[in-house]
Amino acid sequence: MECMSLLGFAACAPDPEFRASLPFPSVDINRDAIPPLLRRRSSQTMQLAFSAATLACKQAQRSPETLPSVFASVAGEIQTTDLLCTELAKPDGVISPSVFHNSVQNTVSGYWTIAQHCIQPASALAAGCDTFAMALLEAWCQLASLGGELLLVCYDENWPKYLDPGRGEPAFACALALAAGAVEGSLLQIGRPHLGTERFPADWESLVANMPVLAAIPLLELAATGGETTNIAISPTSGWLVKINLL
Repeated sequence: MECMSLLGFAACAPDPEFRASLPFPSVDINRDAIPPLLRRRSSQTMQLAFSAATLACKQAQRSPETLPSVFASVAGEIQTTDLLCTELAKPDGVISPSVFHNSVQNTVSGYWTIAQHCIQPASALAAGCDTFAMALLEAWCQLASLGGELLLVCYDENWPKYLDPGRGEPAFACALALAAGAVEGSLLQIGRPHLGTERFPADWESLVANMPVLAAIPLLELAATGGETTNIAISPTSGWLVKINLL
């Protein structure tokens, strides 16, 4: 496979000031993206991911139930996990089965497939500062092996402030509808993720250090604004990059 094509994308950020600073369209959380029966138990993580994923599928004119998916998050359900640990530290140590059920890394991917009546494969991964890079690599491997199309969703909610002061904000999610090979009408073509020497854009470096999933910003900016064929860094620390062909 020579490339994968970007069919559509979307971004979600609940902080209005941060949304306004982004060089591509971004929306607030849309709670209507979650079915009512799931909405009452939804975390900020789930709300972010569903909002971006639903909009990306709409832009790409693809039905969510037809797409395999890759969900990637540095901290997953960190607020729920923190609540779980806090309750376990109390003398009685009683925890809610629902809280435990919703504390795992694949909570969002599981609920997504349920909500969309999707029986396609769904992956959930985390890779620290390289989470976005590894998500793109996973998408590449699946498309190169199996062909077709898939949905990639990368997201993180705000982390509890006392766990890692100064990091874990702002909350953000992005979703990319991707296809194997060159597809007519796609927004851009993405080469195989690989290691190189491309420097991550200095304008976003400090922000991405605080919230690693924001490493998607340079790619999303190109998708929105266009430009020339170029290499862009997709990790702020380890040298992962992709070649982008603008159409």
